[in-house]
Amino acid sequence: MFVRIVKMGFHENNIEAFLNNFNDNKLKIRNFKGCLFLELYRDKINTTTFFTYSYWETEADLERYRQSKLFKDVWAKTKPLFNIKPEAWSVEKLESLE
Repeated sequence: MFVRIVKMGFHENNIEAFLNNFNDNKLKIRNFKGCLFLELYRDKINTTTFFTYSYWETEADLERYRQSKLFKDVWAKTKPLFNIKPEAWSVEKLESLE
C-alpha cells in the first residue's frame, strides 16, 4: 500500500465548482479498484489550497485510475480551476499512531 498526496490551489471564485466536482465523484474515486481510502483537506490559513490523500493497494492501481475515463473526466473539470500548478507525491506510509 502507498499514499498519494495531491496539493491543489484554486482561484477563490472556482472553489465552489471544485467542491461540487469532488462531491459528485468522490464515491466513484473511492470505489475505484485498488483505492482503499480518500480524504480531502483544506488549508486553514490559505483557504484556496486543498489536498487529497488517497491510499492505493499498488502503484498499478493508481496508474489504472489515472488512465481511466473517470480520472480524465474529473481532471478535465478540475484543471481549468487552478491558480497554481498542482503538486503530487506518492509516499510510503512508515508508521501510523492512533
